[in-house]
Amino acid sequence: MKITQGWLSASTQLVSPNTDQRPDEADISLLVVHSISLPPEQFGGPYVGQLFSNCLDPNQHPYFADIAHLKVSSHLLIDRLGNITQFVPFDQRAWHAGVSEFEGRDSCNDFSIGIEMEGADNIAYTDAQYDMLTAVTQVLLEAYPLITRERIVGHMDIAPGRKTDPGPAFDWARYKSALN
Repeated sequence: MKITQGWLSASTQLVSPNTDQRPDEADISLLVVHSISLPPEQFGGPYVGQLFSNCLDPNQHPYFADIAHLKVSSHLLIDRLGNITQFVPFDQRAWHAGVSEFEGRDSCNDFSIGIEMEGADNIAYTDAQYDMLTAVTQVLLEAYPLITRERIVGHMDIAPGRKTDPGPAFDWARYKSALN
């Protein structure tokens, strides 16, 4: 697995329009782990890709009526089987963190990479997801040396009170101990 021109070789590409230039491409220094499932607590299907591509049908599910208008994206999605979809190249800013702050700096999208895990706060993640997240993280740590183990956080860490993902079901100890 390698990164070429911002794209991860092991990923399926589904380009999101919800991206723009980073203020400083050399300042990629934070990795943010998220979770997402559409509809909530349901897995599989095209809905996350549709949301990140601005083509989610608000009539497809009642929950979608409240979110179909959002302009959001993430760099990567790791599904329940461990498959990776990349929406935004790493050298560009994805719109995943929203109002956020880390170590006194706000606007975390400016300097972070966002990885969505297909999941929900209180549903265990799969072995395949942990294995792939670990492999991807190793590649990112090598490619972006400003990201350190201490600079790998959850969405809840940079948007406390507003976000709870990846939630208590995410095994941080397992993930961090698997990193070399």
